[in-house]
Amino acid sequence: MPELRCSSRDPRSLLIVEDEYLIAIDLANWVEDLGIQVIGPVGSVREALKVIESAGSRLHGALLDVNVRGEPVYPVADALAARGVPFLFTTGYDALAIPSTYVETPRLQKPVDRARLARWLSEHLRAGQYTAEGN
Repeated sequence: MPELRCSSRDPRSLLIVEDEYLIAIDLANWVEDLGIQVIGPVGSVREALKVIESAGSRLHGALLDVNVRGEPVYPVADALAARGVPFLFTTGYDALAIPSTYVETPRLQKPVDRARLARWLSEHLRAGQYTAEGN
């Protein structure tokens, strides 16, 4: 298990949209261990859109499973993009499955590489440096 560290006490929140319970809980626990508040995890596009609407400026980033209960997550990505909230896709699909609109969006293959996720969080949440040492 890698050692987790965050260099900032500035609280940040991250929406997790994932319909596979074990993956969702694992990601949520790991992100919380970094000191980031998890919103969710939520398991549907509809629920994610409601959360985005109600969270307002308290939402600092999101991890989005590309396929949530058989439904593409792109309406959620659209809503986040419209608000300027950074997000990345987590998926088992290859890059060809991502529509051209989101071809430049960061994407992590499942199982998620925690060191790469920590780098993305550091770059996009701007709340300090997140590291997953030993991974």
